[in-house]
Amino acid sequence: MKKKTTELAENQTTGNELLFEEALQKLEDIVKQLEKGELSLDESLARFSEGVLLSKACLTKLNNAEQQIDTILHEEEGIMVEKPLPLQEDM
Repeated sequence: MKKKTTELAENQTTGNELLFEEALQKLEDIVKQLEKGELSLDESLARFSEGVLLSKACLTKLNNAEQQIDTILHEEEGIMVEKPLPLQEDM
């Protein structure tokens, strides 16, 4: 059982090496696998752990994108203006 758990852990991705969209898709796939309830306990724990890492990576990528957007938004005098981005629901 230890060997299988080790193999599962080795196949996990942190999401840092993936594009945001790839990490999000992988996270969605993991959620679907867990919701089916067909995985063993060890497999479920490994997938859950991977999902947490992917979730953190996605959040980091979103925060970085927000910082880049904030940097781009400047007033004429070069003073940075923070403007909240409209959410998709608001559009």
